[in-house]
Amino acid sequence: MKKILIIEDDQIVANVYRNKLAVDGYQAEVAPDGEAGLKVMRTFKPELIILDLMLPTISGVEVIREIRNEPEFAKIPIIVFSNTYLTNLIQEAWRAGASKCLSKANCSPKDFMDVVRHTIGDSGAMTSAQPSAAKTLPGKATSLASENDSEFQADLRKTFVESLPNTLYALRLGLQGLNKAENEMTRLKQVYDLYRRVHALNGNAGLAGLLQIAQMSSAFEALLKEIYEKPKNINASSIRTVAAAVDFLGFLFERGTLPDRQEVPASKILVVDDEAISRRAIVYALEKAKLKSINVEDPKQALELLAEDEFDLIFLDVDMPEMSGFELCAKLRSLPHLKKTPVVFVTSLNDFDNRTNSMMAGGNDFIAKPFLFIELTVKALIYVMRARLMPRSQVAG
Repeated sequence: MKKILIIEDDQIVANVYRNKLAVDGYQAEVAPDGEAGLKVMRTFKPELIILDLMLPTISGVEVIREIRNEPEFAKIPIIVFSNTYLTNLIQEAWRAGASKCLSKANCSPKDFMDVVRHTIGDSGAMTSAQPSAAKTLPGKATSLASENDSEFQADLRKTFVESLPNTLYALRLGLQGLNKAENEMTRLKQVYDLYRRVHALNGNAGLAGLLQIAQMSSAFEALLKEIYEKPKNINASSIRTVAAAVDFLGFLFERGTLPDRQEVPASKILVVDDEAISRRAIVYALEKAKLKSINVEDPKQALELLAEDEFDLIFLDVDMPEMSGFELCAKLRSLPHLKKTPVVFVTSLNDFDNRTNSMMAGGNDFIAKPFLFIELTVKALIYVMRARLMPRSQVAG
């Protein structure tokens, strides 16, 4: 019987994978953090290690380095779970010696088992489920396995959906604590607590096959990690985006849990900014979520494009020569097909509070320059995904 070690701090996720491995005849042990994982590894001596990169105390990357430094385990296969928005962390994991990287948001239990078998082969043990499958025709065995996987994931989804009201309550409580924090230490603690809750949400949503919740929580997790590690980025703009993300997750919990509504929608986004570097930064942030966009520097050219076509979302720089973002927004709102199209103004951080307290000339939101890439990604996902789950007439209403 082949042995597998799972290093995962989310007990629900860890137990799901341990049970799934046991059903398939593998012997699995679980460790709740990196330090415990290294201790279990030395006594359990697994043939495969599966670990989350986002571990408390010792990061997953550091755990990989420690494993590779021990001669007995230097060549052992290591499969890591990652957040696809944390590209730098994924690159670090590869350099440290990861064998394969999987996305928690997109990896189903079936995908997980396929990767395990491909990496170390079958378990080497005959389970109670295997003999009956072996007696059937190959096509029927495959069909039976697929049916079992579907039922397994359906049960996970049911349990997950039942837990969502408590999850939303905890997220809103955390947001309330962040808004009330009076000093940096308290603020950081609240950000970290939110980050850990969203990290767990991401993994559980991926297991349950709820891709829209997983996609949103994955981007949100990356934003919270970024501002926790760089506290100078905790400002009025980023906190506003955190609040919007919590609010939108509540919306997704109500409308995004049906199996037929899991495709993340295609998008068509217009970016208008007279500064080439700023345009490129916005486009890059959108590309992180595979959101397609068109970018222009001239507001008049933008207005021509808007008159001819529909867009799912528009980003407008506020301060542009000849025509400001406010003026352009007022003009596009006069076009019948753009009356409800979401518009996000991009403005300097120094002007952010004044802008948000003033009339927005028909806009829906603000984001402050210099912005975090992942902050803009989260903002864009909120508007694009909301449109997928709401009638067009209500999107910006």
